[in-house]
Amino acid sequence: MLTYILRRVLQAIPVFFGTTFLIFFMVFAMPADPIAGLSGDKTLNPAVADQLRAQFHLDQPFIVQYFLYMKDFFSGNLGVTFSGQSVNDVFAAAFPVTLQLVVMAVVLEFFLAVFFGLFSGLRKGKLFDNMSLVFALVLSSIPVFVAMFLAQFFIAYKLGWAPVTVGANATLSSMLLPAIVIALTVYVTGMRLMRGSVIEARQGDYVRTAYAKGLTHKRIIPVHIARNSLIPVITNSAASFGALIAGTTITESIFNIPGVGNVLFKAIQNSEVPTVVSFVTILTIIYVVVNILVDLLYAVLDPRIRYV
Repeated sequence: MLTYILRRVLQAIPVFFGTTFLIFFMVFAMPADPIAGLSGDKTLNPAVADQLRAQFHLDQPFIVQYFLYMKDFFSGNLGVTFSGQSVNDVFAAAFPVTLQLVVMAVVLEFFLAVFFGLFSGLRKGKLFDNMSLVFALVLSSIPVFVAMFLAQFFIAYKLGWAPVTVGANATLSSMLLPAIVIALTVYVTGMRLMRGSVIEARQGDYVRTAYAKGLTHKRIIPVHIARNSLIPVITNSAASFGALIAGTTITESIFNIPGVGNVLFKAIQNSEVPTVVSFVTILTIIYVVVNILVDLLYAVLDPRIRYV
């Protein structure tokens, strides 16, 4: 087990440096001058502009800027935004909001996928199965931003069942509607995986043996069928978690949620290299750690899995 963990950590090292280098290069290659944009429509004093470029190391070659950034990153300093705020403070304020939103969405997505996938698999070809597949097909065909606007207009604005926008004071109740919409738009893959696994498990020799021993449905379905069918669903939910942590920009923009997506989008517009690279780097680390934890969880769900 320790050997496996060490190997996965070593594999994550080139991913870490490759991601940071690529993102740093992409931001560096942007044609816009971030310093010139600070003054808006006015012309910035050349002396002040040169001072700011020196402060943010923008007068240095690309590779020098990268190594200076990595040096600060490993010392715990994520840099300073062009407005003078510490990137550490900006991330500390934005990440908990996004984390709450994503956790709510992934938990809802997981239970929806397990519920509909399990009962669809147990009732293959019947009315519930057919209706679930049609419902999943409809949801998967609707773009996320369209689903968000529809939910915001009808559920929040017309019916008044939820806040139209979240605003600066984000609470769990105010983010429930966007979390539900996210869950409904991403649960389809998990549901299909669960359904397929349940159908396959029902045809397994170990299930036939359990029935031959006289075990009841109440024992076989949760222990032998559902438990062994959860592995692909958990994998999908973990992938959804990592993707949503870095991919909630549209949702946060529509519902005015002060999370990572909003901050990252504005930082890209302003070519703020420290903010963009720091956010992406931390999100990459989170994604890698989550995937390692999910791999270790496989052995708990399926005793046949062993790591060497």
